[in-house]
This record gives sequence, structure tokens and C-alpha cells, in this order.
Amino acid sequence: MRYISVTLLCAFVFNVGEAQTQDKIQIGKVDSIYSKLLKEQRKIWIYTPDITSGAQQSTKRYPVVYLLDGDGHFQSVVGMIQQLSQVNGNTILPEMIVVGIPNTDRTRDLTPTHIVSDPPMMDSNFSKNTGGGETFTAFLEKELMPHIDSFYNTQPYKILIGHSFGGLAVMNILTNHTKLFNAYIAIDPSMWYDNNRFLKTTQNKLAAQKFDGRSLYLGIANTMDANMTLEKMRKDTTVETRHIRSIFALDKSIKANAKNGLVYSSEYYGDDDHSSVPLVSEYDGLRFIFSWYRFKTSRGDFSDSTRPLARKIDLHYQTLSKRFGFKILPPEEMVNGMGYFILGQKHYAKAAALFELNIKNYPTSGNTYDSYADLLLAKKDTAKAIANYQKALSLGHSDETKQKLDRLEGKSDFKPSTQDLEKYIGVFEFESIQLTATTSIKNNALWISASGYGDFELEPLSLHTFGVKGLAAQTVKFEIEDGKLVGMTNTQPNGIFKTKLKK
Repeated sequence: MRYISVTLLCAFVFNVGEAQTQDKIQIGKVDSIYSKLLKEQRKIWIYTPDITSGAQQSTKRYPVVYLLDGDGHFQSVVGMIQQLSQVNGNTILPEMIVVGIPNTDRTRDLTPTHIVSDPPMMDSNFSKNTGGGETFTAFLEKELMPHIDSFYNTQPYKILIGHSFGGLAVMNILTNHTKLFNAYIAIDPSMWYDNNRFLKTTQNKLAAQKFDGRSLYLGIANTMDANMTLEKMRKDTTVETRHIRSIFALDKSIKANAKNGLVYSSEYYGDDDHSSVPLVSEYDGLRFIFSWYRFKTSRGDFSDSTRPLARKIDLHYQTLSKRFGFKILPPEEMVNGMGYFILGQKHYAKAAALFELNIKNYPTSGNTYDSYADLLLAKKDTAKAIANYQKALSLGHSDETKQKLDRLEGKSDFKPSTQDLEKYIGVFEFESIQLTATTSIKNNALWISASGYGDFELEPLSLHTFGVKGLAAQTVKFEIEDGKLVGMTNTQPNGIFKTKLKK
């Protein structure tokens, strides 16, 4: 039933799928937790993939990104994760939950040690409240993470992202609480902290400890004066370059200890300063961490009937499962979409392998059996098609499946005449997107079209309800009030989309 389509009624799916309501776009919500360790109420900003996909409460589980300075970076990180995991079928990143952690006392929470003074700062107000990093880390581990795991559909794969003092906290947690997160992104971290003492401690731990299975991405901004170069900076000793010098010293130490098991990459962004570097570093860091995640296909995977695409998908997700440390199944919708695409090319054996893979992975989904039945019907194996439609209905009622089964069993007697079809002729405006569809009669059949997308024949299923010929997952139901046509409802895998008759 669900498939990837470039045809008329699917063409706008990815646009309308992101709309939350007609007057509001929602990317997250505010949650709250009282911390006994910090002795204060802490707000947290939450994004879940269900919010932007328009899905109802899901049982699907997701990795979690914990984002320091959450109120400053929440929108951008949510946007790029959603773009790279959902929009236009992207699978560059996995869908993930984002937990943004706004600050109450930033200096207290994000600094690893208490300092009496820092000569270049010469600010006692700054130093007196430093060094709460260990308590804050305990808050993350013992209070916040259990709360998130209890109330949201999480998987045990966690990423920590921090910038500036947040990057300092990232490095503190990586070296002192290595297994708390699976992957880390430190963006222009303040490694100069405490007169470079924390840097030296970190360098020693990078040489002495093992970080097997952990990943780190380090983003470095250009914080030098205009007349300073990288070559000059490395030899400079002034306070003006101590921030960038400390980060390059960290980068050098990590690379010198490549045998410690840390999966590492870094990038110097010469055109970005301390304020602009988070966005590009977050993007590159997530791409680096999940460089192994994307399922890559070629044209031949779809056009060559001999290539075992189902096997390729199965092996890829077995590899992902090993990487994550828990079972990852290929998305039902993705595999189904590929199955229908290949079915359209009449590569029946190859399409069957994909639908059978979905049945193996999602045996309680009626949709998988319905799709397999569509394949059997295309092969003119009517008896087996009926058996699979019946299996689909036994797992959950579907009007569409019932209508297809009734037609095969000769129970559908809706056979409208040309005169009957005339009542469905009109121009329809979709409520959630700027698109119109027009119905007309050609060759004694009802057709639907939209500018730039072509014409599609509608097949009668029941009174006022039609299927779209060749698109097994699509139905069109005409709304009749007081005997008059008022609108049309298009039902498809990505949702239900309503129209009104244009007057």
C-alpha cells in the first residue's frame, strides 16, 4: 500500500507532511524536571520525530541527542536532523530525539573545576561560581537521562553536543565519564580554562585511557585577529590567541594518540568565528558520526532485475544493528516504496523479495500482506492474492483492502454509468497546499489531473469511492451533501488530504 511515487497525488506529500496545523508549525515542546542534585527546576526542550512527521504517538524508538546551551542551538539542530532523516526520503541520519538543555547558571554547570582566579580574566565574580561540572554531569546521568528514557521512546544510543563552555563540558565528560555517551561533538571548546590546566589533564588522559567505540568531532573557529596566521599563532604566546592555541593543542594530542580507540575527526573553519561556527560544526559532526548510516543505492539496484536489492538492504541493517548495539530494522515504508517502484517495472521476483522482507520484519502489519497481495494480483495469481488480502484484514481492518478483496470475490457491484460519473466532475482545491485537481470523463471512465503531473484514471470501488489506477495505496472519496458535490478526500500512506470544490 505504501510506496515511493512521483505521480500526481503523491507529488506534494513531503510538503504537506511537515505542516502541523493550518496556522502553526511545531518543532518541539517544553518539558520540566526538578533536580535534587542541582536543587532547582530545569526546563528542557524536546523534539521527537513524530512531531514533524505528523504521525500519531509511535512505538518506534530513537537515538537521543543531548544539546548543551539548548535554547541557543535547538532550532538549528532539530532542523538539520529532520532535514537529513525525513525530508524527501533522506536517510543520511537516523531519526532522533533532541533534548535541548537551557542554562540556569552556565558557568557553574559547564566548567569542570573550581578556580580561584584566572589572570587574563581578572574577574572574581566569574571564578567564584565555577566548577559545578561534576554535579551537572551527575544530573545528566542520574536524573535527566532516566526521565527522558521513561517518558520518551529512546534507544540506548546518545550524543552530546556543546559549544564554547559547552565544548569544555563535552571534553570533561568524554575523558572522565567516557561511556555516558556514544558520540561527542565539541565545538570551539574553551580548553584554555584554568590556565590550560584542564587541557594538560585532558592530554594525559587521552594518552592513558581507552575510548573504544566512542566518536568525537572537534570544530575549530577562526578567533584570530586579521593579521594573525595559523603559522604565527602556533608560535604566539599572547592572551589574544590562547583560545585557538589551546584547541589546536588538543587536536594535536588526539591525533598523536590514535591507538586509544577514539574515532576522531576535526575541522578548522577559517571563515567562521566563535559565534558562527556551531551551525556548520553540528552539521559536519553529525555527518561524521553517522558516516556509516546511509543506505546507498545505484540506478542498477532498481533497473537490473538480477541484483538482490532485498539482500543488500538486509545486510546493511544488520551492520547498523552491530554499530548501534541493538536491533535496527529497515523502515517498512522505505522497503515498501522500493517494492512498488520495482513492481511498476514488472520485476516480479525482485519486488516479491522486498515485500517478503517486510513481512519477515513486520509480521503483525496488515500493510505488508496487502502490498504482497498487490504483487500477486499483478502476476495474476488471484487465489494467493485473496489469501493475503484476507491475512491483511485479519491483522487490522482497512476499507481499501476490504474493497479490493470484495472486487476479487465478486462482492462489489458498484459499476457506475457515464451519467453516474458526471456528478463527480469538478475542480478541487486542496486545503493544505496550493494545488488544484480536475476531474473529467474520458472513454466512459473518470479521470483526475493536475497541472504538471499528468492524468490518472479512477477505478470505482464503492459508492463515491475510487482507487487510482496503478497506485494501489491511493483512494479518492467524493463528498456529497444534499445530493451535491462539495469536495474530495484523498487517502494515501502519508496521510489524509481534503479538498473543497472550487466555485
